[in-house]
Amino acid sequence: MTYLPHLRDPARTIGRRKFDFDRQIVVMGVVNRTPDSFFDDGRTFALDHAVAAALAASEAGADWIDIGGVPFSPDTPEVTVAEEIDRVVPVVQRVAEASNIVISVDTFRPEVASRCLAAGAAVINDTTGLHDPELADVVAEQGASVVITHSLALPRQHLHRPQYSDVVTEIKAFLAERVQLAVDHGVPESRIVIDPGHDLNKNTLHTLELTRRLAEVADLGLPMLAAVSNKDFVGEATGLPLSDRMPPSVAVATICVLNGARILRMHDIAATVAAARMIEAVMGFRQPVYLHHNMS
Repeated sequence: MTYLPHLRDPARTIGRRKFDFDRQIVVMGVVNRTPDSFFDDGRTFALDHAVAAALAASEAGADWIDIGGVPFSPDTPEVTVAEEIDRVVPVVQRVAEASNIVISVDTFRPEVASRCLAAGAAVINDTTGLHDPELADVVAEQGASVVITHSLALPRQHLHRPQYSDVVTEIKAFLAERVQLAVDHGVPESRIVIDPGHDLNKNTLHTLELTRRLAEVADLGLPMLAAVSNKDFVGEATGLPLSDRMPPSVAVATICVLNGARILRMHDIAATVAAARMIEAVMGFRQPVYLHHNMS
């Protein structure tokens, strides 16, 4: 049984690519230009390495690359606005010059967003859920798209022992409110993507509940991103270390698609693209590449 959300604006041009989220699963790669990323531990901190990783993701089949210069976790050193710009803008410029892949920038700062959009990014991925409404103004003024994510804490602050009466209902209400905020600031719905924020200010039980009931969030009618790759809830659910979480990450990404997600933010691009093409074939979104088995 698969769930097909009714999307109000499924056909979109984002950056230099066209998508139909009614019939397409988009894979988003991740490049962290930080020395302390939870996953790559600084492997893409050097500028050349960051650019190479973005282009490799494109070659492996990613349609979208998400570039970040500041970790979500507050347990890392503070990064100034100037430092974040110095980290991210050169990567955006070089990737935009070399590829037509969609570029988003993971930032909550309007100053950084403005510089990155001018450098060639097409999307701002705000994991703070438009905590600063000025970010929506920047997106609107520059004709960009925005990913609005559910998270409750102030940027780079802990939310200790988060509590929800009904985690999915509250996530859905939060996202609906922040989408309306973006619209009120001039961002049309046709340029908004939602992200329920797996693990962000949630414990593992919250995130598992969210994943089971993701279709309820998809009912908001906007393309939904699922960022599940190698996260803590995957490790806690399986007992696996970070280095072994790729298979369960792809499994939970698949569950998210079957419950309405259409964009997958993942670290292992080749495995996720292969899974996405298989899911599309099963769901009838695309025809098999070839037919031979029992056809003669």
